[in-house]
Amino acid sequence: MSILIDETSRVLIQGFTGDKGTFHAKEMIAYGTKVVGGVTPGKGGATHLGLPVFNTVKEAIKQTGATHSITFVAPAFCADAIMEAADAGIKLVCSITDGIPAQDMMRVKRYLLRYQRDHRTLLVGPNCAGIISPGKAMLGIMPGHIYKRGAVGIVSRSGTLGYEAAAQMKDLGIGITTSVGIGGDPINGSSFLDHLVLFERDPETKAVMMIGEIGGPQEAEAAAWIKSHMTKPVVGYVAGLTAPKGRRMGHAGAIISASGDSAAEKSEIMKSYGLTVAPSPSELGSTIAKVLAH
Repeated sequence: MSILIDETSRVLIQGFTGDKGTFHAKEMIAYGTKVVGGVTPGKGGATHLGLPVFNTVKEAIKQTGATHSITFVAPAFCADAIMEAADAGIKLVCSITDGIPAQDMMRVKRYLLRYQRDHRTLLVGPNCAGIISPGKAMLGIMPGHIYKRGAVGIVSRSGTLGYEAAAQMKDLGIGITTSVGIGGDPINGSSFLDHLVLFERDPETKAVMMIGEIGGPQEAEAAAWIKSHMTKPVVGYVAGLTAPKGRRMGHAGAIISASGDSAAEKSEIMKSYGLTVAPSPSELGSTIAKVLAH
């Protein structure tokens, strides 16, 4: 099995006809993802990459039966695109867009809460690399060829470190059930915890790698939950060991402010809850290999 997406997921691309949407749609289709169409307001009725274009998500779902969407929409309009997808009944929205204002994301989070949990759209991202279930489907911008099918789940705030972990594992003959990039923004749609719950339930996933960053309490909260609820081994890593306090590093989520926000503190918190922590980015694969061997 995999979590979130598989070969049956019917994917809609919001911002389909733009250059980013077009480029990554081609990559996803080539990977084998079941892309069923796209949405670009004002271009409904057209055909793009041999697939139908719709003005609204609601209309697209009616015609194609889409269950998942991915947004390649400019930051100023992306919150509206996510809320439109939620209103139309999309099960999962993956938002690649970087630079969505934090206040817009607060509005999106509140908006999603109007729906009962069983019918609530799950948002992955924004500012993320997306989701891939190797050999089944790709909903994102990652290089698909570096992922091998297997039994390890990856959940990462950093897109590139998620790639690095997958590539190292593949070199060691270790494969992945699903890799999820949750994004590096301070307010994201879903947390480590949301995806760890799914990996714990997935019978095919035998171990999980959780890659965090400086800034925010998510890693500590996830580590506490892992100790109490997870039966599977979790390998942790936190990027930013050399980052100075108070300085913004790269993107909005990566700011050390409160106690417990630095990489060293987060690593110690993970260890205190029984996680195995990879000592460096070059040892992500070898650390997982050691854990799987026990």
